[in-house]
Amino acid sequence: MILYIAEKPSLGRAIADVLPKPHKKGDGFITAANGDCVSWCIGHLLEQAEPDAYDDAFKSWKLEHLPIVPQTWKLMPKTKTRSQLTVLRKLVKQASVIINAGDPDREGQLLVDEVIAYLGVKGDKLNQVQRLLISDLNPQAVKRALGQLRSNREFIPLSTSALARSRADWLYGMNMTRAYTIQGRKVGYQGVLSVGRVQTPLLGLVVRRDDEIADFKPKSFYEVLAHLVTDQQQTFTAKWQPSEACQPYMDEDGRVLAKGLAENVVARINGKPAQVTKIEAKDKRQNPPLPYSLSALQIDAAKRFGLSAKEVLDTCQSLYERHKLITYPRSDSRYLPKEQHALAPKVLDAVLKGAAALVDGCEAPNAKLKSKAWDDSKVDAHHAIIPTEKVANLSSLSSNEAKLYQHVARQYLAQFYPAYMYAETAVEVTIAGGLFTTKARQDKSLGWKQLYKRATTVNQASSDSSSTSSDDDNDDTVQSLPPLVKGQILQCERGELLEKMTQAPKHFTDATLLGAMTGISRYVTNSDIKKILKETDGLGTEATRAGIIELLFKRGYLVRQGKSILATPVGVGLIRSLPESATTPDMTALWENSLDAISQKRLKYDAFMQPLLSQLDNLITQASSQLPSALQGVASSAPKRSFKKPYKKKTKAKS
Repeated sequence: MILYIAEKPSLGRAIADVLPKPHKKGDGFITAANGDCVSWCIGHLLEQAEPDAYDDAFKSWKLEHLPIVPQTWKLMPKTKTRSQLTVLRKLVKQASVIINAGDPDREGQLLVDEVIAYLGVKGDKLNQVQRLLISDLNPQAVKRALGQLRSNREFIPLSTSALARSRADWLYGMNMTRAYTIQGRKVGYQGVLSVGRVQTPLLGLVVRRDDEIADFKPKSFYEVLAHLVTDQQQTFTAKWQPSEACQPYMDEDGRVLAKGLAENVVARINGKPAQVTKIEAKDKRQNPPLPYSLSALQIDAAKRFGLSAKEVLDTCQSLYERHKLITYPRSDSRYLPKEQHALAPKVLDAVLKGAAALVDGCEAPNAKLKSKAWDDSKVDAHHAIIPTEKVANLSSLSSNEAKLYQHVARQYLAQFYPAYMYAETAVEVTIAGGLFTTKARQDKSLGWKQLYKRATTVNQASSDSSSTSSDDDNDDTVQSLPPLVKGQILQCERGELLEKMTQAPKHFTDATLLGAMTGISRYVTNSDIKKILKETDGLGTEATRAGIIELLFKRGYLVRQGKSILATPVGVGLIRSLPESATTPDMTALWENSLDAISQKRLKYDAFMQPLLSQLDNLITQASSQLPSALQGVASSAPKRSFKKPYKKKTKAKS
């Protein structure tokens, strides 16, 4: 008997649907006509044991116990799903072949692997376990996946990476939470002070941003525009570019702070002749934006629709599991396997039948085109989020489901349109020895951009796309220009002084906080770490980011004011009380880099864990030696919780 172990019941049912019928449904499993069986987990069936499972003394929270480091790690069945583990225990004994059908990511790999190990599968039976990777729950896609089984041994590094993450989070979160909660009580703070290697640096980002805004002092800066006219009375403007001699009067961002300097430039150019000293005309192209990863979709949906990261994830899970309209949503990839290009005609047909309005007034997509999205070297266990071959009935979807389905579909459609083509002209004009510049752009062929003509902005559609050209989409000097030639003499009708004020940083929003998590190297202080993070950049994973943000709200560390996200007094007090290394993203960004290296077989498990244990010793010593005085007089703003499991976080959504 072949036993398929899926991550969730919905995936289990999708597998069973393509197995020989009739089916016999049991309690927690489905048997096919050929005797093969499909069962499932319900998220994690096992969890890290509590400290008191290692020693009864650990039921009491005491500094002298810390750090608690298990010598032999224990997993415990979750109480609520213990019955399903019992079902799997019986089926695993009966099975001749086991197939791991966890979700195609590191947590999905571990979730099933840990059950197989816990139930005592060994020897040849363990070596013969196979891996089924499903990213689309429609029957034809599941059938294709069943024809592409791989050895589960190929994924041992991925599982090891997830195991290292799980144990490291337990060690860090449990020990640091106990240490600071105990110390917090000594200054009168009565709540649990939850510390985590991802949630706390994320909170630190918000606290520091709030501080920057509170401490910000606006200052004036000055720009000069030259209003130019040709002999044919055609007009345009050019912006002054200060020379090196102006550096003493400028800030680090190149803004002129001395009003007198700018006024002098205006006086010098009024009514003076101007000469075109350089013209550079280039034909440029901008390739289609890549299909979405989860984070890219969450960021875009927050900007366009005001949806939180969790709302996007939950909606995508529904589109994937319930409606079967999109592929696996917890993906960190924006690329597609080349072999999937053969399915393009069917997927395009489904999109055009279900969401025809996406191409109203546009040319038809060309299924033969192959954008840069198809790249096997950038695809492993999962690929970008795209529509499936199922035709959508938009009227049966919720408002958010319809919005996100069409958003994903439009990004996929873009792969089958040519590049956006335009001509860009850069002009330099010299007036009284000063340099002034301007740019002009002329569309030549809209290509994929025709799909976005009714979207909020075209430029947002191409954000986060590594395949776009490095053009100045947001340059505020782009304008229409009259015909010009090098050496042409113009007249500066007048100079115009623009007085502007520097702006404080903006409070984080859902979109910008997610953007910070996916591009965390911008907030890393150590230049060496910045280099390390060039390739594997990110705080948390696609599957966990939304949950981490929500967790900080639930714990009373963050609050929303409109679209803005701010830290509460408790959140501020916690960050003020912790060592800097616990509140900045450097450490956890390095963790993610190491965990990725484990999954790629470039780093051993012990090489990750040993330095972590040394670091933990130092952190606990530091916590024990000082009181969190920043929390003195601060009332807990989170709901009261048991001290038993304050450091645990959900790693997977349940079906």
